[in-house]
Amino acid sequence: MPANLTHKYLKAEQAYRRAVTLDEELACLQEMLREIPKHKGTDRLQADLKHKIRRTKQDLEQQQKRGVGKPSNFRLARQGAGRVVLIGGPNAGKSQLLASLTRATPEVAPYPFTTRDHTPGMMTWEDVAIQVVDTPPITADLFDSTTQTLIRGADLVVLVVDLGADEGIDQLQELLGRLNNTKTRLAADSYLDEGDIGVSYTKTIVALNKSDLQEASERMQLLHELDAYRMAEYCISAQNADSLVGLRNAIFEALDIVRVYTKTPSEKTPDYSHPFTIHRGQPLLEVAEQVHKDFALKLKYAKVWSEPTHAGTIVKANYVPRDRDVVEFHV
Repeated sequence: MPANLTHKYLKAEQAYRRAVTLDEELACLQEMLREIPKHKGTDRLQADLKHKIRRTKQDLEQQQKRGVGKPSNFRLARQGAGRVVLIGGPNAGKSQLLASLTRATPEVAPYPFTTRDHTPGMMTWEDVAIQVVDTPPITADLFDSTTQTLIRGADLVVLVVDLGADEGIDQLQELLGRLNNTKTRLAADSYLDEGDIGVSYTKTIVALNKSDLQEASERMQLLHELDAYRMAEYCISAQNADSLVGLRNAIFEALDIVRVYTKTPSEKTPDYSHPFTIHRGQPLLEVAEQVHKDFALKLKYAKVWSEPTHAGTIVKANYVPRDRDVVEFHV
């Protein structure tokens, strides 16, 4: 029997993946348990949630007794239509990639461990702004908790692999091994492990950097023979903007964003310069909440202009918008 998970449940699950503290995790888990449909198809998931809630409460009690585990002071506000996190080994080229994709100005140098902080920038794709975050390198010995939190809560991870040196493949294997020993891992899609809800997988694509170098093809062949990952990959040179067109498009497509433009009843045309964005499959109610909380609470209906089927069609809050829909809310 299919689970038929509701919008509220999926929203709580997304919040759980972004949780920073045990208190936040517990609140999200309890919300997931409240919102999960109660039928035979979700019996196992309900049991897993209850087990995770008990375990999180125990961890929280132990944390309070020890007087440790206080929340980190680091907070990075989410901006734009989605958050993309760049990860990689030392000298993989993440900072250069951030500088080329956005207007951010991170320190870029031809030696490892240049990046010590988490640096955000905004990438523009047509009329959409996407947040891109550079992170310190991950090795077998170095992996800070802030980076792990960012990976867990990201909409997309870009794994940058260095094809410019023989150590690049070794560093990739170290990174993957380090992540696989935690409960935050990489995959072709984002999801929670049904066998252990504490284990979270984040959607990832691979950027094979310095692929324009002569020796890169041999390293790429070795990488494919190792079969180290099962994720889409893109050959780039972080210093060459022309080589990043495919990666830019892939980032937007991987985020699966739907743009919705709004207008008032008195306006003939909407403002096409600043769309509201939601993930594909989310209901119109998500857009209403972004416009104003009162819109979501008081929404009676909306009119939708959508090619090729809708021309001022009246819809309810559960309508699922298409990309570039124009919406007129009525409260």
